[in-house]
Amino acid sequence: MSAFSFPRLYALLRKETIQVLRDAMTLRMILAIPMLQLFLFGYAINSDPKHLPTGLLGLEDSKYVRTILASLNNSGYYDILRLHSEAEAERGLARGELLFVIQAPPDFDRAVDRGEIPTILIDADATDPTAIGNAVAALNQATQDLNRDLPPIRQMQPQTPAMQFVLHARYNPEQLTVLNIVPGLIVIVLTFSTLFVTTLAITRERERGTMENLLAMPVKPIEVMIAKIVPYVFIGYMQVALILVASTTFFHLPIRGSLAVLLFALGVFIASNLALGVTFSTIANNQMQAVQLAQFTLMPSFMLSGFMFPFRGMPLWAQWAGNLFPTTHAIRIVRGVLIKGSSFEDIGPELWPIALFALVTVAFAAWAYRETLD
Repeated sequence: MSAFSFPRLYALLRKETIQVLRDAMTLRMILAIPMLQLFLFGYAINSDPKHLPTGLLGLEDSKYVRTILASLNNSGYYDILRLHSEAEAERGLARGELLFVIQAPPDFDRAVDRGEIPTILIDADATDPTAIGNAVAALNQATQDLNRDLPPIRQMQPQTPAMQFVLHARYNPEQLTVLNIVPGLIVIVLTFSTLFVTTLAITRERERGTMENLLAMPVKPIEVMIAKIVPYVFIGYMQVALILVASTTFFHLPIRGSLAVLLFALGVFIASNLALGVTFSTIANNQMQAVQLAQFTLMPSFMLSGFMFPFRGMPLWAQWAGNLFPTTHAIRIVRGVLIKGSSFEDIGPELWPIALFALVTVAFAAWAYRETLD
C-alpha cells in the first residue's frame, strides 16, 4: 500500500459525513442534548426554593399575629393557607402538600405585652432539609419585625425577644441528608437498570436477525409488549430487595411504612420504565438510536424530579414538566413510605400518574410496533 493519501482520506471523510447526515435522529439528539442541559441548568434548577406551602392552624386574628404573618409572606418563602383542623394539617404534611404548619398559643398578644416570651410552634417537613433551610433562617426577620411593633414601654426593656419560634423537624429530626438522598437513589438505580434493559429489546432482535422469527409467529403487538416487560418486572423486584437490604444495613434507612405498599408502588414504577424502554426500542431503527432516546429522557427526569435539587425551587413550568415523569412521583412515594410511614391512601395521588404513564406508553408501543422489517 502506498503512503498516506489525501484523496483516500477525503473519500472516507465524505462517506462518513453522508452516513451521519442520513441518520437524522442521531444528529437531532446530538444537537438537542446540549440545549436541554443549558435550559435545565439555566432556568429550572434553583437551590433556594420559595413560596413553600404553609398551613396556618388555630391562630387568632390579632395585631402581633398579623405582623408575623405579613413578615413571613414578605420574605417570599411562605405561602400561607388557613387550615381548619389538626387532621388536615397532618394529612397535608404526610402527602407533601404542606411543608410547614404554624401554630401559636391562645392569647398570644397578651402574652407578648406581658413579656412572657410566648412560643410559636412550626412543624416542618424535614424529609428534604435543603428545601426548608433558607425558609427557617428567614424566621429571624419575623421576630425583628415584631419587636418594632411593641409598645414603647416594652421596647425600653432589656433586649429580649418578644417571642420565639420552636421548629419541630418532622420525619427527619436530625435533618440528615442521607435520609433524603438514599430513597431517591433507590428510584434512580431502578430507572437506569430497567429502562436500558428493554430499550434494546426489539432493536437487538432486529439487528441480530431474530425479528423475522418473531414476526412469523401468530401473536399480537400487545402480547409482544407484555412478554417483553413481565420477566424484567421480577428482576426489578430482585434489585429492590438488594437495594433495601443494603440501604437499611449500611445507611440505616428506616422503613416506617408498609413494605407491601412500597413493593406494590415500585412494581408499577418498574413496569412504567420497562414500557417506556419498549416504546423507544419500537420506534428506533437501531440500538444507538434507542440508547440516545433513553439518555435524552433520563436527564430531565432526574433533574426535574426533586432528587438533586428541591422540587419547590423550580419554576412552575418545570414543575409541570417534572410531574409528567414517573421518577418524580416514585421518589415521593419511596420517601413517603420509608421516612413518613405513608399509607396506600397517602400515596394514591402519586401512584395513579405512574400507572397512567405505563398504560399510555404500552398502548403507544403496541400502535407503533412494526410487523414488517421495513
